[in-house]
Amino acid sequence: MIELERRLRDSLEPILAMSDPRERISAYHDMPYAIFRYDPEFEFELRGAVARLRTRLENGGKRVTSISLAQCLHTAMAAARPLEDWFAVEREAGVDETVQTITNLLEDYQPLVNIVAERMPENADPTKDVVFIVRTGALFPAYRTFSLLEQLKGRVAAPTVLFYPGDLDGAAGLRFMGVLDAEHNYRPKIF
Repeated sequence: MIELERRLRDSLEPILAMSDPRERISAYHDMPYAIFRYDPEFEFELRGAVARLRTRLENGGKRVTSISLAQCLHTAMAAARPLEDWFAVEREAGVDETVQTITNLLEDYQPLVNIVAERMPENADPTKDVVFIVRTGALFPAYRTFSLLEQLKGRVAAPTVLFYPGDLDGAAGLRFMGVLDAEHNYRPKIF
């Protein structure tokens, strides 16, 4: 069993399988979520491991909702203009300006937090529902997940795990995709 699969099975799964995992997944009652950090080069292995984890949890009676940040990004970009037009924007404005435009879009015009919150299960039962936020790397380099997690505070009822591609820097610092400067203000528990 690869290290990533072992960490999921031994650290995260026993908590998510509990009758009420909220107290063990987070120290904050209004932030019932955690981060599962993995090396970005293991993205495809992670997807398979998360699919197997989902199956085990569902076989144990949990309802698992997966929210793809890649799909959320697609939704935001398509709402602003046809997707093929984004290629013209990049050709005309350049990569840096296009990345900044997408950042502005996700922060102000099509807030990513609202798109994610809309995909949370309605009337979630924290003893039955579990949410996985996956495909986080799709946001790189336009949007850092720190702000998403802070903005979700109070809007999440079910135990939720953000699968985070990056490096651990100290006890609570994370470097998105192992590239960006570490953000040390993450309050959710990091697995």
